[in-house]
Amino acid sequence: MDEIIFRRAAAADLPVIVTMLADDPLGRGRESVSDLTPYESAFRDIDGDDKELLLVAEQAGRVVGTAQVTFLAGLSRRGAMRGQIEAVRVASGVRGGGLGTRLIEECIRRAHERGCVLVQLTSDATRTDAHRFYERLGFEPTHTGFKMPLPGDTSQHP
Repeated sequence: MDEIIFRRAAAADLPVIVTMLADDPLGRGRESVSDLTPYESAFRDIDGDDKELLLVAEQAGRVVGTAQVTFLAGLSRRGAMRGQIEAVRVASGVRGGGLGTRLIEECIRRAHERGCVLVQLTSDATRTDAHRFYERLGFEPTHTGFKMPLPGDTSQHP
């Protein structure tokens, strides 16, 4: 495997990031690669917020993975900071080569550098392969998550 470089995403990376988000059964129903306008707006918000980190993994000059880490301040755990990992994706052509593991490890490293005492993530209940992957990395299924779509949500899946 060529060297992987992890870096903060740039606006120019959006088309490939959105393509990765749409490249699975759930993403196909809720993402749109034909209109990047809402993603551009969200990217500006994420990029302008120091509590957000949208990472990409680059290999041989090509973006092949992405994940977002949100740094959450909280009162629980003695005022601890935690890292929320979201939207983890690896390009279909490079899956199975260990990049997903390295991407999660990079998210964990960045969260630790920011002073987080734990990292957490949610995974759709139907993603059983992803659950096994996260458990192999040391994540434990300790909580049950709940979501409620609000008015204006046009996605077909939670």
